[in-house]
Amino acid sequence: MKYFAALYRALDASTASRAKQAALQAYLQAAPPEDAAWAVFFLAGGKPRQLVATKVLRELARAAAGLPQWLFDESYDAVGDLAETISLLLPPPDPEMAAHDEGLAVWVEQHLLPLRALASDPGQLHSALQAQWARLAQGERLVYFKLITGSFRVGVSRLQVTQALAAVSGVDARRVAQRLMGYTHISARPDADSYLRLVAAVVDDAGVGADAEGNAPAGEASALPYPFFLAHPLPQSLALEEFNAVLGAPAQWQVEWKWDGIRAQLVRRAGQVWLWSRGEELLSERFPELQALGAALPEGTVLDGEIVVWNAATESEAEGQGDSAANPVRPFADLQKRIGRKTVGPKLLRELPVVLLAYDLLEEGGQDLRSAPQHLRRARLDALLAHTPHPQLQASPLLSGASWGDLALQREQARARGVEGLMLKARDAEYGVGRTKNVGTWWKWKLDPLSVDAVLIYAQRGSGRRASLYSDYTFAVWSAPPGTEGRALVPFAKAYSGLTDAEMARVDAVVRKTTVESFGPVRSVRPTLVFELGFEGIARSSRHKSGIAVRFPRMLRWREDKPVQEADSLATLAALLPHSDP
Repeated sequence: MKYFAALYRALDASTASRAKQAALQAYLQAAPPEDAAWAVFFLAGGKPRQLVATKVLRELARAAAGLPQWLFDESYDAVGDLAETISLLLPPPDPEMAAHDEGLAVWVEQHLLPLRALASDPGQLHSALQAQWARLAQGERLVYFKLITGSFRVGVSRLQVTQALAAVSGVDARRVAQRLMGYTHISARPDADSYLRLVAAVVDDAGVGADAEGNAPAGEASALPYPFFLAHPLPQSLALEEFNAVLGAPAQWQVEWKWDGIRAQLVRRAGQVWLWSRGEELLSERFPELQALGAALPEGTVLDGEIVVWNAATESEAEGQGDSAANPVRPFADLQKRIGRKTVGPKLLRELPVVLLAYDLLEEGGQDLRSAPQHLRRARLDALLAHTPHPQLQASPLLSGASWGDLALQREQARARGVEGLMLKARDAEYGVGRTKNVGTWWKWKLDPLSVDAVLIYAQRGSGRRASLYSDYTFAVWSAPPGTEGRALVPFAKAYSGLTDAEMARVDAVVRKTTVESFGPVRSVRPTLVFELGFEGIARSSRHKSGIAVRFPRMLRWREDKPVQEADSLATLAALLPHSDP
C-alpha cells in the first residue's frame, strides 16, 4: 500500500506528462503483478461499488478525532475533500502497527472490499475501519479514504496508463488499449493473471485481442468491444477561408452529422450480443431493442454508432417533402430518461424508442476491419445494412458539398436538427485508438455554444488544488424582463470551468465579501457578478426550478461590463429551446 501511496503523491505533485510517465513506469516495473493489476484498475478509471456510506464514515471519523460536529464541519469546509479531511484529523497511527508491508492487492481484497458486507453490522464495521486506519501512515490514509469514498482521481488519463504499460512491456500501445477494454468494469476483479495478460507479448485464444491474421478474439474476450477512435475538436479560430489550405478539398473527407446521443459499439460474437458505451459500461439491459437488433446481425459483427431516441412518425412525415428542418432525433433529455433506468417497461419502450445510428463497421465475419480506409469501411457498412434491414438500425447519413462553404451552410441547420455540428473523417483514415492522428484523423466541427448572461448566486469550495477557493458556482436568470413587478432570480445551472486561476482568485475574494448566508460548504452571495455561460444543449425539465435544463454549462467570460439588472431572463432561455419543443 505504501508504494501505491508514494505513486499517488508523485503523480499528484507534478503537472508534467513526462514526470507522470516516469513515475508510472517505475511503479509498474517494480510492483508485483497482483498490485500492478489493481493500480492499473484505479488509475485507468475503475471504481468499486461504494464500500462505506459517507454518513457513517464522517461520524466515525469525527468521534475518533474527538471533535464536536461544528468543528468537523468547519474543517471539511476549509479542506473541501472528505478523504483529505479525515486523513488529517485522525489521531496518528501506532508506529509499530504502521510498519506493515502489505501490498495494494492485499489491502483491496482482504480489507477494503469486505467492508461492504459489514454494512448490516455497524459495530463490526466500526471496529474494522478503526483497526485498518490505525495501521496506515497519513500518506497511505489519504489514498485509503479516497478509495473508500470513490473519490480517487489523480490527474492521469487512461491514455497515459496505456502508454506506460506499452513502455514497460514492449507491446504495441494499440494492442494494450484493446486489452484494457472491460478491464475497469465496475464488477471487475483484477488479479495477477489479468495484469500479465495486459503486458504479455502474445496471448492465447482466451486472452484479449485479435490473432495474427486479424480475426476476432475467442472465449470470454468475445464480449469486448474495440477501443474507441476519438475526434479532435476543430479549432474555432480556423476561418472558413483557411479550410482548403489546412484540410484540403471536401472530397477528401467523409462528412456526417455530429449526433447528440450515446456513443456505443454493438458486438455480435459467439452467438451472443453485447452493447458497450464509450465509458466501458455494458448497456445491453437498458436498451433491449438494440439487444434484439444485434441478434439479427451476422456472426462476427461489430458496429460503431450513436444511440438516439428516434421519432419514426417525424421521419415518415418528412419523406418526399424536402423538409430540412424535420428532425426524427429527439432531444438528449429524452434519452436521459432511458439511461437512468435499469429496467425498462413496455410504456417507456413505446414512448421513447431508440435506434443505433451506425457510422462505422469495425468487424465483419470475424475479420478486424480497423486497418481498412474509412471509405471502404463505410461502403461495407452500407452493404451490410442493405442486406440486414432492421427498424432499430439506421445508417448515419453522409453529407456532401462542392465547397467548404456549402458544408458550412448545412452545418447551420444542425441546431434545428438537434445535432451538435458536423463530423469530418478523412476518407483514407484507419480506425485508430483514442484521440490520435497516427493512422488518420477525425475532426468534430461543432457549432458555437448557446449562451446567456447569468448572475452568480451561490458558491461552493472546489476540490484538489482549488480546495481553498470558492470555485463551484450556481447561476440564475431573471424570472421576467426588466420592469416586471415581482421579478426574481431563478437558479438554472451550475458551472466550475472556464476561468483562469487569476480570475478565480478574484471571484473568490468577492464571494467572501458578499456572503449573505452559509449552508455547510455553500455560501449564498449578494448578486453582484454577471457571467456569460455557454452550453451545448437545452431542454425543458420538470426537475429543475427554472423548468429548463442545459448540458455542459461553463463560463465563457466574466461580464464585468454588465449590471446585474441587465442579465438575461427565463424568456431568453425559452427562446433557445429547439423549434420542435412543445
